[in-house]
Amino acid sequence: MKALTIMTYVGAAGLAVCGVTMAKTNPSQPEYEEYAMQRLTQYLKQDVCNKTSRLIENLLHSKCDKLVDSANPQIKDILAATTQRQDFVVFSVYRTDLKVSAWLPSYKFETVGAFNNFYTYSAEQQ
Repeated sequence: MKALTIMTYVGAAGLAVCGVTMAKTNPSQPEYEEYAMQRLTQYLKQDVCNKTSRLIENLLHSKCDKLVDSANPQIKDILAATTQRQDFVVFSVYRTDLKVSAWLPSYKFETVGAFNNFYTYSAEQQ
């Protein structure tokens, strides 16, 4: 009986330590916005820029990568305006409904933040 009591206390203490650690390492909204901006910038450079024709690139008189880099402040503002955070103390869920204009497709992202990391578990084109 005594061993079972000790195991119960050790288990409860372990859960408490894990909960406190998760609460202290729950990432903030600005950290998510930075993460989302980096991921979106990476996507634009790798997928969108590589699919643009040389004609469009020549018309812009600039490389697509440089254009994306110059738009980073605007991208961050758009992400901040279109993201909702649900804070569960030990982790957070971020939902971003990214719609820039009627001419471009919109996207919906859902991401979990915990232990100072992010995991995007849903990314859908609307």
